[in-house]
Amino acid sequence: MEEYKYLLIPFISVIIAQIIKTIIETISTKKFSLERLFSGAGGMPSAHTVIVISLTTLMYIDYGVSSAQFAISLIFSLIVMYDAMGIRYETGKQAEIINELAEKAHLKNGFETLKEKIGHKPIEVLMGAITGIILTCILHVAFF
Repeated sequence: MEEYKYLLIPFISVIIAQIIKTIIETISTKKFSLERLFSGAGGMPSAHTVIVISLTTLMYIDYGVSSAQFAISLIFSLIVMYDAMGIRYETGKQAEIINELAEKAHLKNGFETLKEKIGHKPIEVLMGAITGIILTCILHVAFF
């Protein structure tokens, strides 16, 4: 099972993050959404950040900070995190405005409402990183 830890730990971590995200959203909206369990976009914590930081943490644990594996994983993680709170967050804000304009213009024919929750605020990405590190350390100690 040791050879699969680079797949198992990040995927278990992201599943746990989605459960946490669903619980947080259920509490804040007072409404449970089963769809939220399967949609990783937007919300607290960032599931995208959890999965990449989980892998980066494993590379640090097994190979150290000066290894090529850790460096590659860290750079990949930074790109994903930047994208989550930069490009995807701005795209979500644009989708909100477009949806509002379409509603005001009464565009019903052929207009599909755009998804607005696709990016993250910096705090959601930070909490995703912290969650990824903590879950990875716990899972690594518990199972490997």
